[in-house]
Amino acid sequence: MTAHKPSRRPRSATPARPAAEPRLIDLTAPVEDYLKAIYDIELGDRAAATNDIAHRLQIAPASVSGMVRRLAEQGLLAYERYKGVRLTDAGRRAALRTIRRHRVIEAYLVKALGYPWDQVHTEAERLEHAASDELIDRMAAAIGEPLTDPHGAPIPTRDGVIDETPHSALADVASGAAARIVRVGDENDEMLRYLDSLGIRPGVRVTVGDRAPFDGPISVRVGPVQHQIGHALAAKILVESD
Repeated sequence: MTAHKPSRRPRSATPARPAAEPRLIDLTAPVEDYLKAIYDIELGDRAAATNDIAHRLQIAPASVSGMVRRLAEQGLLAYERYKGVRLTDAGRRAALRTIRRHRVIEAYLVKALGYPWDQVHTEAERLEHAASDELIDRMAAAIGEPLTDPHGAPIPTRDGVIDETPHSALADVASGAAARIVRVGDENDEMLRYLDSLGIRPGVRVTVGDRAPFDGPISVRVGPVQHQIGHALAAKILVESD
């Protein structure tokens, strides 16, 4: 007598799993640099084009295309047709995590170790990829949880919250108007030393005087002293109405 084989239940189709969100701890230094650059470009309320990213990172556009494709495959970037790429939620969290490390390190170097503000950007660029989140949190706590770095840039919280309030440039302030310095660019050491020699730092109140036509020099009073600064430099100084 032939044994009867029990019928097998048909296998149900296994539902496709969504792509795993990249673990932020696994990101390499070049990936973090890309995400930071794209975050900065997006602050201008536009997608990041290949040439924009290449210019900011000072690399060839051909190199950008391959990396952007890989980051999109990892779920960190999303394409906008004919425009470029934007950070996904995961990409934004990763970018802000790196930005927090960079800016806390800068603040710690100035407040705890006495570094001048023109020497901390390069140090932070090197250290931001190696420091753990716990170390960064301890550094921030040790200096009183600063809200901004030494150049006035907002520091994201450990939960990824950041103040993205837009500010006007000093170059756009009308003659006779007063303003308070909020932030200055941090990537040019010589510019920072020059601004420091003029007494122009975040928190300082200035008054705009005469403005030369055709993007000529702008007269700026800092305390009792009047200075002439170029339009291009004034465009790198962010202010709020005083």
